[in-house]
Amino acid sequence: MLSGISKHLFGAYPALLLLVVLAGHQSCSARKNSTVYCAPSSCGNIHNISYPFRLSTDLNSCGNQKYELTCENNRPALYLKALYLNETVKYYVQAIDYSNFTIRLVDADVQKDDCFSIPRHSLTNDYLSYNWDYYLSYYTSTFVFMSCPNPILISPSYNIVDASSCKNGSTLFNSTSNISSPSSQNYSYVFIAYAHSYDDYWRDIQDLCHVNLMYPASFTFDQPTNETTIISYIDVHDSILYGFDLSWSWACCDFLKENRCKLDKADLSMYCDVGLSASPIQFATGYLTICLNFLVVWPLNKFSRADYWIAYERSRQSSYLEFNYHKNGNYTTKTKTISNSDALSILIVLLITLLVLIGIYHILLFICGFPCLITLLVYTWRRRHLSMFGNIEEFLQSHDHNLTLIRYSYSEIKKITHGFNDKLGEGGYGSVYKGKLRSGRFAAVKILRKEKANGQEFINEVATIGRIHHCNVVQLIGFTVEGSKRALIYEFMPNGSLEKYIFSRQGCIPLSNQKIYEISLGVARGIEYLHEGCDMQILHFDIKPHNILLDENFTPKVSDFGLAKLYPTNNSVVSLTMARGTMGYMAPELFYKSIGGVSYKADVYSFGMLLMEMVGRRKNLNALADHSSQMYFPSWIYDQVNEGRDILEDQATEQEKNTIKKMTIVALWCIQLKPIDRPSMHRVVQMLEADIESLQIPPKPFLVPQQTSNDDRINVVNPTSLRDPSNVCSIDSSYQFGR
Repeated sequence: MLSGISKHLFGAYPALLLLVVLAGHQSCSARKNSTVYCAPSSCGNIHNISYPFRLSTDLNSCGNQKYELTCENNRPALYLKALYLNETVKYYVQAIDYSNFTIRLVDADVQKDDCFSIPRHSLTNDYLSYNWDYYLSYYTSTFVFMSCPNPILISPSYNIVDASSCKNGSTLFNSTSNISSPSSQNYSYVFIAYAHSYDDYWRDIQDLCHVNLMYPASFTFDQPTNETTIISYIDVHDSILYGFDLSWSWACCDFLKENRCKLDKADLSMYCDVGLSASPIQFATGYLTICLNFLVVWPLNKFSRADYWIAYERSRQSSYLEFNYHKNGNYTTKTKTISNSDALSILIVLLITLLVLIGIYHILLFICGFPCLITLLVYTWRRRHLSMFGNIEEFLQSHDHNLTLIRYSYSEIKKITHGFNDKLGEGGYGSVYKGKLRSGRFAAVKILRKEKANGQEFINEVATIGRIHHCNVVQLIGFTVEGSKRALIYEFMPNGSLEKYIFSRQGCIPLSNQKIYEISLGVARGIEYLHEGCDMQILHFDIKPHNILLDENFTPKVSDFGLAKLYPTNNSVVSLTMARGTMGYMAPELFYKSIGGVSYKADVYSFGMLLMEMVGRRKNLNALADHSSQMYFPSWIYDQVNEGRDILEDQATEQEKNTIKKMTIVALWCIQLKPIDRPSMHRVVQMLEADIESLQIPPKPFLVPQQTSNDDRINVVNPTSLRDPSNVCSIDSSYQFGR
């Protein structure tokens, strides 16, 4: 890890720093070569417009584009784009002084003999951050125009001027003024903030008044006045009308080698941060501080009003590194000198630059990496689902000659179900709707959920009942596969599932014992066909009352082949990676390997548990039974049969009693603990059809093995292979294919 960090810190980032310095050097060289000498221009009373200034009508090679003036109505004008504003502000040029590198400007909105004409926008060094080519002198004072809800003390010593004298007591910032303020603030004042002399009184009144405008004063207000001097608002307006000075000395610092401004070493040290005597590393340090301000201040200019936050200054006497920061959110800023040592200053700047570049690197990495991560996740998701759809299509194509099913489009499915209007039920693998085919035949349409399994439910159903036909197996008529939309169309079973008839529920129609027997025999024949009637044995793995559907004549049909598996008929034992089925109907060998291998005998066990519930008209396991001995029904009924007691009530006929006893004995044989002790489904059918006298009572079945270990157990953690039994009785919920 440390080697990786070192590689980042001392590999890529120093190279990036070198590129930044070289880019700055190339930029300076390009600017120097692009400037040529031109004759001075003139506009109005300004007759010596020369480098770095130029008129917009001058040749492109003349002057510096950053210092371009326009001549409007015979008056030279300069447009500045202030920070925080989306517009430029127009100023008229009063004078240009090439000896001290200043230009005197006046806001175009200010009119003579009209004290209401004041600038519309504030102007301080903070606002000039967008135009680094100009800056106000360190000694420039500021006029602060305020509106106050209450009158404040007027005193020359406090530098406060009453602005209401502009017009007979009316407020300066009224509805006609360009400066807006709350209507309740009726007292207007101008605070003269002398250069870097903001006192405690100003900090007090700025909390009481609303600041409307901050504007630089002329040089006549550079120093505080005496206490005996009375300043009127007319003096303030005259100062604004006279204009303020902006320095443009940085234009000279852009061309140090050429020295177009004819600066000597003393002037270079005074007006430029780094003079000709600066070493390359000092020049690079000063340049890096400018880059740091560009990278940090400009992106955060909505949250910070400073024009810089770090500066490396060098004069004839010394060099120092300083930070600029705000205090209490005021317009004023505080400067903190960090180091007076060249070596320490350079080291600090390099470290800060390195940290900023690392931060920018990680921000860019996140900005670029996050969309890539989202793209990867979407790609993975789509690939998984496309793979699932591909598996289904591959299966359908490979078994096309064996399938006699109709493939419907999804639009046809919507027509068949009348827009999915009649919902029969809902299960874990999808919802079932009643529909009507074009032939007039009713059908049950199961819409498979997109998120369930990996298409195996669909493949299992089509691969099993899609190519067989038996009167006791539900018929699959057709299917739909369109992208993520999958559906299966079955024959319609109007009487729903067997579950609601064998469990006592309000509104359920009771079935006679003879009908129960006929249904059990039909189910047995259906399972026998699955095991022995096809070229491949079909193991259902989910035989239960809910999956036995009844047609209009109460003929039973085995349904829901979502967990079914196909195996060769000669396979006596099959391989499973995990248990599958519904708790309460699953064979013990699905949990315990020592009992025996998994085979078609697992379906026999499930049928035996189903048969028990049909006999008792109750769940096999009932914690609310009247007697503790009846909690596990197979154990209780075994004792009844073994002791020769009648299972049914006295009013039942002898034939009914024999039929129920026969079903009970068959069920007890089917639920024997070891698979080898259970009969095949062919033998089960024979036993159900035989007389009661020919049947022997089997040994008492155990619920679980008497001795087990953790290594003996099979994995049962897959939730898609285990299903919970349902007690719901209504037709709507009982008609569910797969749950």
